[in-house]
Amino acid sequence: MLAVVGPTASGKTSLAVDIALGISEAEIISADSRQVYRGMDIGTGKDLAEYERNGVIVPSHLIDIIDAGEKYNLFEFQRDFLVAYNDIKGRCAYPVICGGSGLYVESVLKGYKLLPVPENPKLRETLEEKSLEELTAILSAYKTLHNNTDTDTKKRAIRAIEIEEYYRTCPTEERYFPQINCLTVGVAVDREVRRERISRRLHERLDAGMVDEVRGLLEKGVTPEQLMYYGLEYKFLTQYIIGELSYDEMVKGLEIAIHQFAKRQMTWFRGMEKRGVHIHWIDAMLPREKQIEQIKELLYV
Repeated sequence: MLAVVGPTASGKTSLAVDIALGISEAEIISADSRQVYRGMDIGTGKDLAEYERNGVIVPSHLIDIIDAGEKYNLFEFQRDFLVAYNDIKGRCAYPVICGGSGLYVESVLKGYKLLPVPENPKLRETLEEKSLEELTAILSAYKTLHNNTDTDTKKRAIRAIEIEEYYRTCPTEERYFPQINCLTVGVAVDREVRRERISRRLHERLDAGMVDEVRGLLEKGVTPEQLMYYGLEYKFLTQYIIGELSYDEMVKGLEIAIHQFAKRQMTWFRGMEKRGVHIHWIDAMLPREKQIEQIKELLYV
């Protein structure tokens, strides 16, 4: 398998598609914690048109698999990944996993054995009055693996603590997960270039109707609390729509939050390297032909 990782706005999806087109019968498995939701398109950056080149569509998996308003977790991702992976391999095709959710990628590369974690009402009650900063500090005290890139709302932080506490007190049962031989490449983009891309893309998505997308989800019955749980675009745009933020406050706050998110993503990928995942970094500013050439050289060594 090939894994293509990188921070938001690095161009990893486009690169993964171009690589897939150069590999016979390749298919992409999305490793994005929010692109699983139907109806959350602009805000999650699905860019489904990216999967087509000159009339040829690269098959994709784990996009649009559950309804907006529901919750999706790492255990479910591992389960769904295995279904997609086995399906692809069973047809003698080549899987390419691509995404910015570092924990999702790492969980399959290192075969973490996870269990479904039930809600803990008593724990939630004790955490409810704490600030996001306090919750983040609590989460950082745990020594086990948890993704801290997506804990930009209190509810997500509380859920993260709930998961960590469960694994601390409940021994993990053996759960089969195959060891996958995988080449991992990362898209390296200069910090200032990344910031410029993030800012430009945010305004492009606002112009493309991102506010209307969130308003439409609310009109369909997804609650503000459910949307804000997803963080970033859905948090800030919901706050704007329900009157908690002005338009300018929303744009400014969201832009800052996305920059911070990209920084946390890179921190996670560096952590993956320390935990034994060898990431071959490809310069995002190289011509696409050169990027593909470098990756193919690594694949066929």
